[in-house]
Amino acid sequence: MNKYHLIPAERRHRSSCRQEGASIVLFTLALFMLLAFTALSVDGGNIYVARNELQNAADAGALAGARFLYTEDGSEVNYRGYSEDIPLSAKQIAEKAAEKNYSQNTEIEVISVERGHWSFWSKDNPGFKENDDYLYPVNLDASVEDLDENQNFINAVRVKVRVGEYEGDNPPPANKVRSFFGHVLGFNGYPAEASAVAYIGFAGSLRPEDVDQPIAMCRQALVNPDGDYSCDVGRFIPEGDQTGGWTNFEHGDSGASSASELKALICGDGNPDELHFGEDIATNNGQVQAAFQALYECWEEETDKERLWNLTLPVVDCTSGISPSNTLVGAVNLNIAWIVDQANKIDDDAPWRMEEPPEDSDGVSPGTWSNSDPDGVTRWDDFVTAMNIRDSDGDLAKWSSDSQESGWRQKSIYFLPSCSYHEPKGQTGGENFGILAEIPVLVD
Repeated sequence: MNKYHLIPAERRHRSSCRQEGASIVLFTLALFMLLAFTALSVDGGNIYVARNELQNAADAGALAGARFLYTEDGSEVNYRGYSEDIPLSAKQIAEKAAEKNYSQNTEIEVISVERGHWSFWSKDNPGFKENDDYLYPVNLDASVEDLDENQNFINAVRVKVRVGEYEGDNPPPANKVRSFFGHVLGFNGYPAEASAVAYIGFAGSLRPEDVDQPIAMCRQALVNPDGDYSCDVGRFIPEGDQTGGWTNFEHGDSGASSASELKALICGDGNPDELHFGEDIATNNGQVQAAFQALYECWEEETDKERLWNLTLPVVDCTSGISPSNTLVGAVNLNIAWIVDQANKIDDDAPWRMEEPPEDSDGVSPGTWSNSDPDGVTRWDDFVTAMNIRDSDGDLAKWSSDSQESGWRQKSIYFLPSCSYHEPKGQTGGENFGILAEIPVLVD
């Protein structure tokens, strides 16, 4: 028998048909996969762009709303507009800012705008919690940690957005991103939303000219034993080693600044460059006579020795003392109550009267202080009692025959942290020393 045999033509034909059928199936599958990958690439890229556009809109709305979350002086939540220049509430400002953006060449639709509390550290209520109350936003006698736990502290704005309604022929379903190839596969548009939370806290990074004088206040001189900002107890510089010192406002610098450099900054325009939270600024420990004399003369001119001198100053951490450099932790608004030049002139130089004394923590002003006693010691002791100016031990800064114990000291600056609200300054990032930031930051 021949070891070779022929395959009948009929069988060869059937095999060829099966191969052709398999090829058509594989080609169809490949075509389907190619279409799917094309749809994934084109439509996926389109969705990515659309969501980025939506996120930009949500970010812009949240930041705009938080920027005007409080009234101009920071005393309360802006829920209805507070001036002719700012006629809208924080919510309305956020909504209009978001709506100015476009996605997919169509207007953004704002789903919601919410005021509320943002918590960084709270174990029970982290993140954003809506709160539409109109409470005062800041407790001046609270630490940042305490405020973080307080959901009645309104400090954030959340904005949610989506694609708006399309115009023109063959629009996709409402509020969906247009599909190009996906509709062949049954995807008639894709849902897309975005949200953002902007938080506004306390001044940390300070813009040029946000602070007034080249004096850095120690955090330790502004807080009570619990670590909370205390705005109803005054102190004086220098006192101990943790009250304050001179600064030239320079980052990346260390050590004593020259007298001429500091003198040039007295009663000038304040910090010439931006100051950054968390970074060191150069500080001086000890007296710089030329700078002190310039400050004394400026104080006399500003106050006639009868009015409090309101200033905004940088706050630094003085855990290891003051100088040659200290870390910037915020800003404080305070009142210079008195400056002593020569210690042996108390009868002539002790104050006689003081207008506009600060309100206490309950918002009550004690009225104008005055004392006409010819004895300077009597006037001084009455003055520091009325102003509640104390030393580092907590004792009133009264006169003493012991120059080391006396509250009346040569070349000293006596100050009172301010208990009232002031125009916000700088960018969010500092601790609570009574000054809200003007510039919010995105946190979600």
